Amino acid sequence: MIARTPYDALPAPLVEEIAAAGLDPRAVFDHVALAFEEDLPGGVDDVTSAAMPAMGRAVGDFTARETGVVAGLAVAELAFVYALGDAVTVSGRVPDGTRVRPGDVVLTVSGPLQSVLTGERTALNFASHLSGVATATAAWVDALAGTGARVLDTRKTLPGWRALQKYAVRCGGGVNHRFSLVDRAMVKDNHAVAAGGVVEAYRAVVAANPGLRVEVEVMDLDELRAVLDAGCTEVLLDNMSTADMAEAVGINRAAGSPATLEASGGLTVERAREVGETGVDFISVGALTHSVDVFDLGLDFRED
Repeated sequence: MIARTPYDALPAPLVEEIAAAGLDPRAVFDHVALAFEEDLPGGVDDVTSAAMPAMGRAVGDFTARETGVVAGLAVAELAFVYALGDAVTVSGRVPDGTRVRPGDVVLTVSGPLQSVLTGERTALNFASHLSGVATATAAWVDALAGTGARVLDTRKTLPGWRALQKYAVRCGGGVNHRFSLVDRAMVKDNHAVAAGGVVEAYRAVVAANPGLRVEVEVMDLDELRAVLDAGCTEVLLDNMSTADMAEAVGINRAAGSPATLEASGGLTVERAREVGETGVDFISVGALTHSVDVFDLGLDFRED
C-alpha cells in the first residue's frame, strides 16, 4: 500500500530545494502523482508486491552504471516520499549536476520493501531520463570548452516535461532558450514566407510586440545582412556550412553590430568544436531533449 502523500505534507526543505532550482514544486508533485496514477490507476495497489509476504525494510542505493552527469535526484526523492510518506528515509543524495562514474552511489533510500519496490521504477524514470539530458548537454559543453560558444536547448521537448528537461540542461552546463511561444519571438522561414520576406516578418513582430526579444532565422548571408541592417540583435544561422558561419561572424563584426549569432540545424557533438571556433555565440541542439538516451542508473538493494 503506497502512502500517496499529499502536497501539503511534503518535507518543507525538499519543496524549497525544488523551488530554488527554478522549478514549480506543485507542478513537479503533480507530475510525480500522474506517473504513479499510470502505474496504479484508481488507487489500487501493486498486485505483485502486495502479494508478497511481509518483507520488512529495505535499503537501496541508486548507483551509476556509466560516466555522466546526474539530474532529477530531488524529483526521485519526492517520488519516494509520495509513495512511502514518513516511512521513507533518503540520504546521501549528491547535488544535481554532479559528474559521476560507474559504481558511484548518488542516493540511498530506506523504507518498507514492498513500497520501495513499488516506487522504484517511477523514481528511476525521472532520474534516469533527466540525467540523460544533463549528460548529453555536458558532452556539448566539454566539446565547446574554450571556444566561447555555449550550447542551447530548444522547444523540442516531451509534452509535459519541458520545465524538467530544461532544468536538466542547466544541470549539464547548458543554457535555456525560450520556454514558450510568448516569452520571446522567433521569426522562422515560414513566417518570412507569410509576411513576404524575412525583414518584413521581423518588422511586423517588432511592431506588434514592443520591447519583446525577437530572434530571426536566416538561411543565407544575404538574409543576415538584411536583418542586421533592420536592427535585429539576435540571429539564428540555419543549416549553414562552417565556412558560411565563420563569414557570418565576420559580417556581424564588420557591421559593428551587437547581434548574437546562434548556429542550428544538423549539428553533431563531433562538429561542435569546429562550429564553436567560427565565433558564433550559441549552438542550439534539439537532440538534448527530443532524442536523448537515458542515463543508466540502477537501484541496488543491500542489507540494512
